[in-house]
Amino acid sequence: MSETTFIHETAIVDAGCVIGEGTSIWHFSHICSKAVIGRMCSFGQNTYVAAGVIIGDRVKVQNNVSLYAGVHLEDDVFLGPSCVFTNITNPRSQVSRRHLYEKTHVRRGATIGANATIVCGVTIGRYAFVGAGAVVREDVPDYALILGVPGKLRGWMSRHGHRLDFEGSKSATCPESKLTYSIDEGLVKCDDLSEDDELPADLAQGSTTYKNLP
Repeated sequence: MSETTFIHETAIVDAGCVIGEGTSIWHFSHICSKAVIGRMCSFGQNTYVAAGVIIGDRVKVQNNVSLYAGVHLEDDVFLGPSCVFTNITNPRSQVSRRHLYEKTHVRRGATIGANATIVCGVTIGRYAFVGAGAVVREDVPDYALILGVPGKLRGWMSRHGHRLDFEGSKSATCPESKLTYSIDEGLVKCDDLSEDDELPADLAQGSTTYKNLP
C-alpha cells in the first residue's frame, strides 16, 4: 500500500487486498482481502468492497455503496450514493450459490446514479449514464442514457454528461466540450477522442452546470 493512500481510522482494510497510490478510503468502510483497487480512487462513507472485486483507476464510489464478488469497474467509473449491485439473479436464503456469482462489468467512464439498481450479469458500456433510481436488467451500450423502472434507453450522453441531440442526423455535438459524436446502427462513438484516452487537461474541468445549458 502506497504512502499516498489515505485510510480513515474507522475504516477496516483486510490484509491481502491491493489499493493503489492516491486512493482514499473514508469513514466506516470495509475493504476485504483479495479486492483490487486502482490509483486515485475515492470511497465514501460506509462503502464495502468484497473479495475478488476489481476496480480501475480514478473510480469514485459515493456513500453507502456495496460492491460484491463478481463486480468489475473499469477506470473513471462514478457510482452515486446508495446505488445497488446484485450478484445472484435468484437468491434464496436456504440455497447456497456462492460458487455461482454472476459477473457485472461497468466499463470506462460510466455513471451509475444515486439509488439505481444494477441486476447482475450485465455489462454497462463506456460513458453510459444510468439515471437515479433506474433498474438495469440488460446490457447497456456505450454513451446510452438509461432511465426508469425497468431501465430503458432514453437517449445518448456525451463524455461530459450532457444529452446528445442527433435530431435525425448521424452527428451531434456536446454543448459543453464541443466534442463531436456520431451514431451508426445504434452505436455511438466520439469522433475527436478515442474512448480509451483520458480527457485533455483543458476539458477535464467542468465549465458550466447541466441546467445552465440551452
